[in-house]
Amino acid sequence: MPVYLGEKAPDFTANTTKGPLVFSSLKGKWVLLFSHPADFTPVCTTEFMAFSERYDDFKKLGVELIGLSVDSIYSHIAWLRDIKEHYGVEVPFPVIADIDKEVARAYNLIDDKAGLTVRGVFIIDPNQVVRWMIYYPAEVGRNIEEIIRVLKAFKFNWEKKLATPANWEEGQDGIMGAPVTLEESVKREKEGAERWYLKRVKS
Repeated sequence: MPVYLGEKAPDFTANTTKGPLVFSSLKGKWVLLFSHPADFTPVCTTEFMAFSERYDDFKKLGVELIGLSVDSIYSHIAWLRDIKEHYGVEVPFPVIADIDKEVARAYNLIDDKAGLTVRGVFIIDPNQVVRWMIYYPAEVGRNIEEIIRVLKAFKFNWEKKLATPANWEEGQDGIMGAPVTLEESVKREKEGAERWYLKRVKS
């Protein structure tokens, strides 16, 4: 079964570079689950370094990072050691060794032709509901800054109950949801909203 936005994230128990992980134990936290095609590959290496270099920013947002591929735990360990030894970057988050492809299949992250995990990203909220999912082609690296921006927007919505406009950045105004009654639309217009269906709110 494919994973859909707004649905419960599939639970799993998996072996990782930090030991066993039960996903449901992370309930109450924001989670960023991301998959990569394979260890010791060029684009994935740059991404893992980029995620690691911004790790403190994710932690400040209260976000748990979890990597995933179908490589073995030994391959993961060797790759992470290689990144530390040659680039001076320590990968601080767990990486799932999904050799049976159970987690990847649960999250629809398998390229069956290649037999590898695709380059996917899931943002899962504290209720363990999938809030965001995006897939990148193997040849295109992820933009970590955009992922952080989206996380900030979700946390803003979670706390303020406001949506965010296009190109929103932290500290900017939010947007109220569209009115659901005629009376409410008239009231908003009278209150000075730029349009009856578009009302910005100071953050």
